[in-house]
Amino acid sequence: MIETCPIDGLLVITPKRHGDERGFFSETYNAQALAEAGFDKPFVQDNHSLSRQKGVLRGLHFQTPPFAQDKLVRVLRGAVLDVAVDLRSGSSTYGQHFALELSADNWKQLLIPVGFAHAFYTLEPDTEVAYKVTAPYAPDHDAGLRWDDPDLAIDWPGNNPVLSAKDAQLPLFAGFKSPF
Repeated sequence: MIETCPIDGLLVITPKRHGDERGFFSETYNAQALAEAGFDKPFVQDNHSLSRQKGVLRGLHFQTPPFAQDKLVRVLRGAVLDVAVDLRSGSSTYGQHFALELSADNWKQLLIPVGFAHAFYTLEPDTEVAYKVTAPYAPDHDAGLRWDDPDLAIDWPGNNPVLSAKDAQLPLFAGFKSPF
């Protein structure tokens, strides 16, 4: 099932799971189904992260053109609050965010198009997140915004997340010039 979101371009995808006493089978990605929903770009890289602790926050990250990335995010184990912030110049939802719990239990995925910053906050220990991207990692085009930016007003589950040194020093949204 593919659902649209209040912010144009974001899609929530819930693949079917076929289960029996052995476990389950699920088709987690289908290019044709996404193309029918309006997304037909090829993915070029798969990423996988493990966060050992509850309360790890990764983000808000994005890559600038020409290495901007669309992302298809899902949780393999555990749960996260997944957040996408609209950074598209001229968008009626510029600076607004969408948040959704993704978990191994609810099996939801979030498709985040180019022009959004992305972050997730782990709700359980030993959470594994996998995501596909449409452009390779390019360190010179790696960018981000502060997780606790007052202008973005994201309601995170905790006020003292476990951050990387890089994420703790990302700039604020005020004065941000969108490359999108």
